[in-house]
Amino acid sequence: MKALIAAIALGAAAAAAAQEPQTDLPRVHLAAGMHQIDAQLARSPDERATGLMWRRQMPQHEGMLFVFAQPSVQCFWMKNTLLPLSAAFLDDDGTVVNIADMQPQSLDSHCSARPVRYVLEMNQGWFAKRGVKAGSKLTGQPFQK
Repeated sequence: MKALIAAIALGAAAAAAAQEPQTDLPRVHLAAGMHQIDAQLARSPDERATGLMWRRQMPQHEGMLFVFAQPSVQCFWMKNTLLPLSAAFLDDDGTVVNIADMQPQSLDSHCSARPVRYVLEMNQGWFAKRGVKAGSKLTGQPFQK
């Protein structure tokens, strides 16, 4: 019986930990014209899978840059994501391919219009408020070859 109680307690602790937002990822500075972005880097499969889940707030100048090893059509959903977000799907050089507005806790899939290596998530409306749209170019270290 003690082993069962210990297993249940361990499982509950793991579930609670899984619901913590990831806030300790490395960061990179990006720019959309004069607008500065402080982006966390999600590079590993686990980091990308968790993304911005469980986050209750995010400063307007912050976001998360998802980095993939090779270009492919990238699709995102908002399971366990509490904030409304906009996702910019980016070419290797930082050019915006398309932008999708995504609703919290939705399982709707939002995909890149063509293969990309980068996806930048920001608070919903961030790109629109700054005139960033398909064809706009972001700058920063990841996009320099």
